[in-house]
Amino acid sequence: MKFGTFDDTRKEYVINTPKTPYPWINYLGNEQFFGLISNTAGGYTFYRDARLRRLTRYRYNNIPLDTGGRYYYLYDDGDFWTPGWMPVKRDLDFYECRHGLGYTSITGERNGISVNQLAFVPMGHNAEVHRLVVKNTGSAKKSVKLFSFAEFCLWNAQDDMTNFQRNLSTGEVEVKDSVIYHKTEYRERRNHYAFYSVNKEIAGFDTDREAFVGMYNGLESPQAVVAGEPTNSVASGWSPIGSHALNITLEPGEEQSFIFVLGYIENPEEDKWESLNVINKKPAEAMIAQFATDAQVDAALAALAAHWDNLLSKYQIQSGDEKLDRMVNIWNPYQCMVTFNMSRSASYFESGIGRGMGFRDSNQDLLGFVHQIPERAKERILDIAATQFEDGSAYHQYQPLTKKGNNEVGTGFNDDPLWLILGTAAYIKETGDTSILDEQVPFDSDPNNTATLFEHLKRSFEHVTNNLGPHGLPLIGRADWNDCLNLNCFSTEPGESFQTTANIEGRVAESVFIAGLFVFVGPDYAEICRMRGLNDVAVDAEAKIDNMKEITLTHGFDGDWFLRAYDHYGDKIGSKENEEGKIFIEPQGICVMAGIGVENGQAEKALSSVQEHLDTKYGIVLQQPPYSKYYLNLGEISTYPPGYKENAGIFCHNNPWIMIAETVLGHGDRAFEIYAKIAPAYLEDISEIHRTEPYVYSQMIAGKDAVRHGEAKNSWLTGTAAWNYVAITQSILGIQADFNGLKIDPCIPTEWDSFEITRVFRGDTYVIQIKNPNHVSKGVVSLTLDGTAVEGNIIAPVGDGAVHHVVVELG
Repeated sequence: MKFGTFDDTRKEYVINTPKTPYPWINYLGNEQFFGLISNTAGGYTFYRDARLRRLTRYRYNNIPLDTGGRYYYLYDDGDFWTPGWMPVKRDLDFYECRHGLGYTSITGERNGISVNQLAFVPMGHNAEVHRLVVKNTGSAKKSVKLFSFAEFCLWNAQDDMTNFQRNLSTGEVEVKDSVIYHKTEYRERRNHYAFYSVNKEIAGFDTDREAFVGMYNGLESPQAVVAGEPTNSVASGWSPIGSHALNITLEPGEEQSFIFVLGYIENPEEDKWESLNVINKKPAEAMIAQFATDAQVDAALAALAAHWDNLLSKYQIQSGDEKLDRMVNIWNPYQCMVTFNMSRSASYFESGIGRGMGFRDSNQDLLGFVHQIPERAKERILDIAATQFEDGSAYHQYQPLTKKGNNEVGTGFNDDPLWLILGTAAYIKETGDTSILDEQVPFDSDPNNTATLFEHLKRSFEHVTNNLGPHGLPLIGRADWNDCLNLNCFSTEPGESFQTTANIEGRVAESVFIAGLFVFVGPDYAEICRMRGLNDVAVDAEAKIDNMKEITLTHGFDGDWFLRAYDHYGDKIGSKENEEGKIFIEPQGICVMAGIGVENGQAEKALSSVQEHLDTKYGIVLQQPPYSKYYLNLGEISTYPPGYKENAGIFCHNNPWIMIAETVLGHGDRAFEIYAKIAPAYLEDISEIHRTEPYVYSQMIAGKDAVRHGEAKNSWLTGTAAWNYVAITQSILGIQADFNGLKIDPCIPTEWDSFEITRVFRGDTYVIQIKNPNHVSKGVVSLTLDGTAVEGNIIAPVGDGAVHHVVVELG
């Protein structure tokens, strides 16, 4: 069942009912200022850090679920409603939401009045612009009122929702002309404030929530809107809000626009005030003046569209499969960019309070966007590396505002260091810029203790070789990629963190996954060493990689598949010997991606076992059989009901590892079959089952042991976005950036005849036509560049900034 449709021409998803199976959201903002907005106008706004610089308040886990946003109420002679349906929930004569790239347009119509609410964050501005177009679609003159509404957060979102004995006494505002200024705590240590403006003369305002809403009302019936009159309240403590009231008179067919700006301002300490307790409004007034007219808003929208056209132009496909094309050309790279901006911090499943930027997460996210904005990828790599310790370990998370490691979560996730090598290598392959390796980067964010980025990579590599267990496999530490496989925790106390609690000390529990990751990323590290003339270091690294490969085959293979780990007691995890959790997806993917077992047939066995034991119609589950009880020696993974999250859920993040592994063995049909099972555009027709947005990936889909198999959770912010983009663009379609150039190595369904890809690489544009006359999956038999034959399948950078034509034949 569908609840909307793709508009590929406009790069939009069009939702035609407000009653989607779950709130379907979009993201506004590309730089420092961001907003979340749902198809019913719910959501919130923040500057850089969703925890520490929250502008508007939002209540997660609310009833109704998606309550709180930037709302606009239309009062029409006693009748009142909102164009996004929520929160008033009056029946609409027409409803449509268009989620586009960095903007959302919501249209509602009732009783001869149409209201369009367009929201976006302009490039280069720390503000959210909302343009309301109110139109009289009837045959009689109309006089109506428009009320805006935004509830200000007192900056620190966690403190805002907990420290009421203080916060209910601190709220302060100023009102000047048609602008409401939120200046809570500006009188003391803060140098920032928020403002909410409209470009027309107002009939009144409200800044106190109780005055506007009423003590015993909700946002579905605010008393000021019910009465059709603002109260001109000035907040003093309690809960400050921003609400403008505007009188509107419309002739039949007439429309008027109203431009609202919700913005953030920082002032230098010496320039905070105009006079005693009167904030310096000049920067806000200057920003407001830039969006005073429709022409200015249209120009800002055009600049936003041009920004996205430029980003998406770096990789485009024409395949004849509209679902594949829209995923590769529009929605998957769009989600990769959003995930780059947010990491795992702020979605409708992440509150923006509990998590910052992940060390592992952000390095993986790099893989999906480095070709679009390599300069920001470089900045992100250096930020990540600065949270590393001298021994090569790293903080698992850091806060985007401070760029310092998160002490609450700490370190000890032993896969983390290796991802820095992968992310850095991806950047160098894309750009050819090796100067990043010479950048001086702090350890533990200490500017007095720095080393080159290369030294950080060296310590990342050595962190594995310095931390090996009894079998010679890497020690798992607190966890590896699967944060819920906690082999050193042994927690019996409710509420203890499985990731940060270590009740038993020991250096026994080992990870086969980290072994596979080490073999996968190791060759990139060795090549980087050679690029720096460190041949001896490269040879030593390759010897250690080869040794790890042999150890994995000897101690990490269980006959038909790769083991997952050894626990604290040295017992096998993910083995035929186990009663539950006999086989896991992660080592089958990463080990085959690394080439382990390819030559002796063990890789083939492992992937066959995945298909036999883990495959379902909605994707590949994480492990089987699921855990039916809590295992003290395994930790959080066994706390979830069967079929959910890490306990045999379909974890979409590692499904692409199996896709990539299948391409290593040349199985193009199987690789694409797995791809299509979880790619959102292919799931649109089952939205009533899937529930989350049909235009972006979710982290998890309920597995075959779950009550609701096929139901998704945790959409938007997931490593799934980057890894599926890598799987389809690099491994299946086969266009890969390499140290020496652009590698062409498709592994496609045998039924495909041909497809064309346009790829921008190191300043040149390559139009690549791939022909498959013999209907094979893999194997380049000929390649020409501008009509000249090229030996092998790597195109060296031309470097002239021109368009070049590549023809590839498979056979």
